[in-house]
Amino acid sequence: MRPHTFVPAKLSAGFYLLLLSLVFVGQAQAQRQITYDEKRRQANDIAVTIVVSGLSCTCARFAEDIRNVVNDLRPDGIRVLPVLGVGGLQNLNDVLFLKGIDMGVVDEDNLQLLKSRNPQLYADIEKRVQYITKLYNSEFHVVARNDIQSYEDLRGKKVSFNQKDSQTEVTAEIVFKMLNIEVEHLNYDNDEALNKLRRGEISAMIVLTGAPQAALAKLTKEDGVHFLPLDEASSPGDNYAALLDRYQPARLTDDEYPALIPRGTNIRTIGNRALLVTYAWPENSPRYMRMTKFVREFFGKIDQFHDGARHPKWSEINIAAEIQGWTRFRPAADWIAENRKVATANSAPQSADTIKVLFNQYIAQSGSLKTLSDGEREKLFNDILLFFAERNRQ
Repeated sequence: MRPHTFVPAKLSAGFYLLLLSLVFVGQAQAQRQITYDEKRRQANDIAVTIVVSGLSCTCARFAEDIRNVVNDLRPDGIRVLPVLGVGGLQNLNDVLFLKGIDMGVVDEDNLQLLKSRNPQLYADIEKRVQYITKLYNSEFHVVARNDIQSYEDLRGKKVSFNQKDSQTEVTAEIVFKMLNIEVEHLNYDNDEALNKLRRGEISAMIVLTGAPQAALAKLTKEDGVHFLPLDEASSPGDNYAALLDRYQPARLTDDEYPALIPRGTNIRTIGNRALLVTYAWPENSPRYMRMTKFVREFFGKIDQFHDGARHPKWSEINIAAEIQGWTRFRPAADWIAENRKVATANSAPQSADTIKVLFNQYIAQSGSLKTLSDGEREKLFNDILLFFAERNRQ
């Protein structure tokens, strides 16, 4: 009698059905074990927020790009949530005071402006809000009716300074005060200001943002408007030199606004640096650890932001830039120290102060340039500053 032989083929179908049913039961039990509270905890544990200005602002597009590159919705991942705010000083206040706000896009002079407004309230703000990186340059756009040919022509006229406590309003107030030009100061959002400008109800509108700004890029010559330059010719006396002590020289180009700027030309203006900042959470706290993870994911994927699908202003990011008056968020400083080669590859030219020192040394050593007048010397220095600023745009 032959010994009994086990034939797996006769049992395989039932065996595998049993195995699959056990797997499905196990999965169903695992899913049922995730309670509402657990799911809510998982969702909050990976989320970080960035407060930005309106939808047409360059900062909003940057936040969207960061979200698209960094997002990882797994339970141990990281999720970026852009939040629409007002901009400028309000964004910085939101990072400082508003629950649920981790980061914001602000301009570099915001911190000192708040301290000057209320030294007691903001006495230690640099310890509470710290910068992660310089993102891009914000250009000062002044769009005026065609009958306005200079800043002086705006004296006494209606001008929109954007929304209250926006970065545009803050910078515009400083600029017009330094130019000694008084205007009728109005506060409209970009869409409302554009409509009023087209109808001739206001003489100009101001926007401080990275060029090209989405709403302004839709303007044409048929709208009866143009950009006002801000340079030596348009600024009486030493006002322009004083402005460059505070802001960077900048240009609006025909590539950015081809409908308003003739090909091969540009509009000179001033600019500021937009920063990504965060609240300085206590070390090893859950929010600190979450922000540490965000920084490492963001910086670790920095090359992906130079893709043609992203905003062209990503060419201006400088993760190694040192921002005077600000404290670097420690996880960002640690990453830069660990990845010096990558950080250096994103470095910008020297600061304006360093360039000024080198410029003066060169003038002192150069026989031919010593004969330049003060005005000629200042113009040459401003051209050099503009050269370095434009290298940072490339």
